[in-house]
Amino acid sequence: MPKILSNIGTTERWLLILIACISAGLAVTTDTFLTLVNVFDLLNYSAVNVIFAAGLLVVLIAGGIDISFSVAASVVQYLTVITLMHLGGGNWAMGFGLAIMFGVGLGVINAALIYHFRIISIVVTIATFNLFFGLLMFFTGGVSIYMLPGWLSRRVILFEHETSVGWAEITLPVVVMVAVLAATWILLRRMNIGRQLFAMGDNTEGARRLGINIGAMHYLAYGWLGACAGIAGLMQAHYAQEVVPNALYGRELEVLAAVVLGGARLGGGRGTLLGAVLGLVLVAVTQNGLNLLGVSPYAFRMIIGFIILLAISMSRETLGFMKESLRRPPLTPSPNKETAS
Repeated sequence: MPKILSNIGTTERWLLILIACISAGLAVTTDTFLTLVNVFDLLNYSAVNVIFAAGLLVVLIAGGIDISFSVAASVVQYLTVITLMHLGGGNWAMGFGLAIMFGVGLGVINAALIYHFRIISIVVTIATFNLFFGLLMFFTGGVSIYMLPGWLSRRVILFEHETSVGWAEITLPVVVMVAVLAATWILLRRMNIGRQLFAMGDNTEGARRLGINIGAMHYLAYGWLGACAGIAGLMQAHYAQEVVPNALYGRELEVLAAVVLGGARLGGGRGTLLGAVLGLVLVAVTQNGLNLLGVSPYAFRMIIGFIILLAISMSRETLGFMKESLRRPPLTPSPNKETAS
C-alpha cells in the first residue's frame, strides 16, 4: 500500500485518507453504510456523475469552465428518446450514436461562443444553462416521458448478489462509466492532442505561438464534455427508466466541486482523472452519509458551496488568470496550421 500511495500525487493521497476516515466514521455510526447493497447503490448512482466529471476535467484542463452540462444532458435525453420513437424504437447503438451527436452539438455551441466571440467561458455557460433549460421546459411543458423503448427501459444487470437486506446489483451505467474514464485517460495521457490541451490551459498565448490550433482545442474540449453529457443523460434515462426534465438539474455544482477538490486548477493546465474520481467519491460518500444520518439535504448544498468558494479563494493563480483574460486582446489566427508535437 505505501508503494502504491507513493506513485500518486499529494492531493490524491489526502483524498484517499479523508475518504477512509469518513467511511470508517460512517461504518461506526450507521448500520447500513458498509453493506454491499448501499455500496453498489452508491456506485450505480454515482456513475452518471463520474461520466460528467471526466468531461468537465477536460474543459478545466483546457482553461475553461462549463456549468451547462447537466442541463445539456437533460436536453439530450429528450431529443434522443423522441428521435428513437420516431425511428421505431432503435437499439443501443442508435441510442449511443444519437446521444453523443446531440451532446457534441450542444458542446460546440458553447465552444463557438467562447472562441469566436471572446466571451469568458463561465459567462457563456451560465447563459446556455438557462437557455437550454428554458427551451427544454418551454417545448416539453415540464412533462416527463415514461414510455421508453423496451431496450432502454429494461434494466441491464451485470452482477447481482442477494443479501440479508436486499439485492446488491451492478448495472450498465457502471460499465459505461469505466469505458468513458478509459477513453478520457487515453485522450489526456496517451495522445499528443491531450498534451496540447494541457499546454493551452497553462498558457494560451504560448500554446498559440507553438502552433497549437486554439480554436480546435476549444471545440475538442467542449465537444468532449458534450459527448460525456449525452452519454450520461442516456444512462440516467436507463437507470431511472424515465426521462424527467429536471432530474439532473443541480448536479453541475457537486460535479464541479468534486473535480476541483480532486486537484483540477480553475485556471487550467492541471488536473488528473484519478483526482477527479476521488473528489467525486468523497462528495458522494459525504452525501450518502448525511442521508443515512438523517441530516437535512440543505447541509450538503452548504458543503458544496463551501468547497467551491474555498477553491476559488485559495487559488491566486485562478484570480490572476481571470484578470488576465479580461485584459487580453483578441487572439489572431496563427499562420502556422500545424499542431505542436
